[in-house]
Amino acid sequence: MALPKRKISKSRRDKRRTHWKLSSPPLSMCPHCHQPKTPHQACPHCGYYNGRKVMAPKEK
Repeated sequence: MALPKRKISKSRRDKRRTHWKLSSPPLSMCPHCHQPKTPHQACPHCGYYNGRKVMAPKEK
């Protein structure tokens, strides 16, 4: 079984991991209340989805 001949330095290891970052979730504006919401889901602020009221809004 193959083994590494040399220790991988922290710098080289970290260079490899530079692309492991998290991305923010996509947001779109609700056409009814104009608040940001995740696409293809009911708006948590007003409860509308696709022009219809589908749930009660979350209470604060």
